[in-house]
Amino acid sequence: MSPEDQKPTISETKDGSTTLYSPVFDQYYHNPNGAVSESKIVFFETSGLLQSLQNRDHFAIFEMGFGTGLNFILLKDYLDKLDHPPIVDFYSVEAFPVDPDTASQFDFGEELNQQHPGELLRSIFSDAKPGTNSFQISKYLTLNLFIGTFDESPKPDQPIDYFFHDPFSPDVNAELWTPDVFRKLKAYADKSAVLATYCAASSARAAMAVAGWKLSRAPGALGKREMTLASIDEKNLGSLKRVNELRLIERYQKGDFD
Repeated sequence: MSPEDQKPTISETKDGSTTLYSPVFDQYYHNPNGAVSESKIVFFETSGLLQSLQNRDHFAIFEMGFGTGLNFILLKDYLDKLDHPPIVDFYSVEAFPVDPDTASQFDFGEELNQQHPGELLRSIFSDAKPGTNSFQISKYLTLNLFIGTFDESPKPDQPIDYFFHDPFSPDVNAELWTPDVFRKLKAYADKSAVLATYCAASSARAAMAVAGWKLSRAPGALGKREMTLASIDEKNLGSLKRVNELRLIERYQKGDFD
């Protein structure tokens, strides 16, 4: 496959927002049924972050896979709409940054048009260099974007309150769904941290359980039956139905997911 053939292409999802299709991974970056809709449900609503933004003064968020920048743009939009937004430090890792001209064409819906997300993302992707990049987006929002692989990325300089685990699926990007990855994320976590992911695969949940995370299942978004929430302390998972971590660990040790 030539470099040009490997380049992601823009695709419109069913809620009118755009995503990218990756020929390399043969997957869309977001749910084709609605990129914005899925991100809101998984990472902001089900995780509890949206409510927490109104009740605390400071947050640190870590995102696995900056992708199109959608989750970051949604976060900025939520903060912009608050009378007294908290200070948020947003850490993200991206191994395959989007071309700036492509980023400028993203459309995340009419409700976000007033902040011109494509122009902001074009600027970010134009200025980002390999390694750690820091962008002061507003007086209350800082983006710390690492261009490179997760293995190469430095530990955030503060405990993380919320994790957006949003890489391509375990079927095509298995290296970001291993116990070692989730152990590393656990070392970043505040004791009350919550990890949210669209993924409900047993292999991914088993990797989290082996790494010491407590798990619960939640209704999935836009046609997906389930998603997963995880935390170091099960008390942070509320009343959601729990996953049997011990059984998953046993299956992992038996090689059921090899």
